[in-house]
Amino acid sequence: MRVAGLMSGTSLDGIDVAILDIRGRGWSKRIRTLALNTVPYPEPLRRALLEVSNAPAHTAAISRLNFLLGELYAEALRQTVRRAGLSLSTIELIGSHGQTIFHEGAPVRFLGRRIASTLQIGEPAVLAERTGIPVVADFRPRDMAAGGRGAPLVPYLDYLLFRHRKLGRVALNIGGIANLTAIPPGAGPGDVIAFDTGPGNMLIDALAQLHTRGRSRYDRDGRLAARGRLNRPLLDRLLEAPYYRLPPPKTAGREQYGSKFVDRLLAEGLPLPDLIATATALTAAAVAVGLERFVRPRMKVDELIVSGGGAHNPRILAQLAALLPGVRLALSSDYGVDVDGKEAIAFAVLAYESWHKRPSNLPAATGACRPVVLGKIVW
Repeated sequence: MRVAGLMSGTSLDGIDVAILDIRGRGWSKRIRTLALNTVPYPEPLRRALLEVSNAPAHTAAISRLNFLLGELYAEALRQTVRRAGLSLSTIELIGSHGQTIFHEGAPVRFLGRRIASTLQIGEPAVLAERTGIPVVADFRPRDMAAGGRGAPLVPYLDYLLFRHRKLGRVALNIGGIANLTAIPPGAGPGDVIAFDTGPGNMLIDALAQLHTRGRSRYDRDGRLAARGRLNRPLLDRLLEAPYYRLPPPKTAGREQYGSKFVDRLLAEGLPLPDLIATATALTAAAVAVGLERFVRPRMKVDELIVSGGGAHNPRILAQLAALLPGVRLALSSDYGVDVDGKEAIAFAVLAYESWHKRPSNLPAATGACRPVVLGKIVW
């Protein structure tokens, strides 16, 4: 079956598109990547999404963005098909994660009830209408209805691709938020350990934009961090946050590491390059802390396989290597999985499972009470 996966993450940098051929079922299924592409968000759209993400927002703006993103997802898929020399008519299914603008995986008290909730926009009905292809979307709510956090969902793909009979492997994705999937040697899917470690690129990106006055959305090659000095007392204080002691399952997002957190960093009065250097160190240190507290007591870590935008930042990679002696550091591309396309690939695979009425959450990762079929289908 030929399936397209669409993903736009917490970094709000654009739409990742993957087109796959998938054959088989269960953990023996085979995937072949035919095309990958990233279509950047225009800056006005990115600002508009920031304004409605984990913030009070006008319902009209959310509704309009929901339909606009549906149009842009369809255009991104068409562009990817053209670039790859494929035909849209050969794609049988689309898996679209949507753009998360609110995620509260742990229940809170609301109107007398304890409620967990999540909201992804990018109207699948528009995407289905513009392409003529069925769409699976809204993957997270069903896991949450079953008592899970709705995240992380990518561990399903990580287990499919990276499990090993003898090696303990950790798949680390550094997007806006960093998350990991730890797979013990010879593990079954119920043995997987997965959680968000903390900030990925989110803080670095925000500080880099301030430092460059909007000329750059991120710290290319870690150059800005290299000009700054790590503030060790600040880093130590940041690592004292309760989140890093909270056992999994747990999720993080813009609600923890968004604009309020950036304002807190700015209030330190440090030069921006120093803040960027310290935020970069926080990303790596939070991963190391998560591994030390929640993974290494249960398994030996032989390999750390990195993907996401942070895989392009040599400062983060060097700090991970220094903090994790004895662990082999690799990129997902070393195993044939594009570092920028892994999450789009994941949602194509999850859609394939949903289409065949098969569960694809890992309760060991999300905390759900049972495996469930994810998503909603628009024909």
